[in-house]
Amino acid sequence: MSELREPHILAIANQKGGVGKTTTAINLGTALAALGHRVLVIDLDAQGNASTGFGIPAALRDFTSYDLLFSEDLAIQVYPTMIPGLTIIPATPDLSSADVDMVTDPARLHKMQRALSTDSDTVLGQDYILIDCPPSLNLLTINALVAADSVLVPLQCEFFALEGLSQLMRTVQSVRQSSNPRLRIQGIVLTMYDRRNNLSGQVATDVRANLGTLVYDTVIPRNVRLSEAPSHAVPALIYDRTSAGSIAYQQLAGELLARMGRKPLAEVV
Repeated sequence: MSELREPHILAIANQKGGVGKTTTAINLGTALAALGHRVLVIDLDAQGNASTGFGIPAALRDFTSYDLLFSEDLAIQVYPTMIPGLTIIPATPDLSSADVDMVTDPARLHKMQRALSTDSDTVLGQDYILIDCPPSLNLLTINALVAADSVLVPLQCEFFALEGLSQLMRTVQSVRQSSNPRLRIQGIVLTMYDRRNNLSGQVATDVRANLGTLVYDTVIPRNVRLSEAPSHAVPALIYDRTSAGSIAYQQLAGELLARMGRKPLAEVV
């Protein structure tokens, strides 16, 4: 049985698209659930890729992350996935209007925080809540940061990897000072690493030189199985758990737990 505690809310964020953010949300969540933890993934991207990646048909997404933000009269509803212990609040294109819909709301930065601060068994029954943020520093991402305990930043091993990261770091600092003093950067995860490419190694070296222990030891490789799994609407850990990408996300989950001083609640068989 899981430990009795409030869930740790982890925002997975990077304003740059195509860095493996949703892939990380899907497979890290799956790996944590496989280790016995109860995980809720909140898809906060209007593209709904995390929802699709967990096999939630668009037609069945009756309660969404838009409703979580705007429908205070509705009870929080989560959707089961094929992963025992892992549920999701999906997204639809309705979320694309969220910034406009909340811009005049005085509480616009705290809507996610208020939704997740409920005493609902749905929220308190989780060990981890992973928020898959959109690829921009918009009001949705700020809402996730205000609600979160920490931020995990996927960073692609490419030439412009560090560009924009400083802006995200400044945003995190601003949120800490103004709205959420407990917010911390949980770590930075290097993604799409290609060991055959000298540039990947150079980027990894530069990032570690600049950011030190913030950078996770685990590196997510560029991997065909990681790319194929979404087309089958399953996490890579289900599609091919022995692939290099799946193994890396299992290692990432273990390293995350170790950094937080928590232990697996079950063994992966």
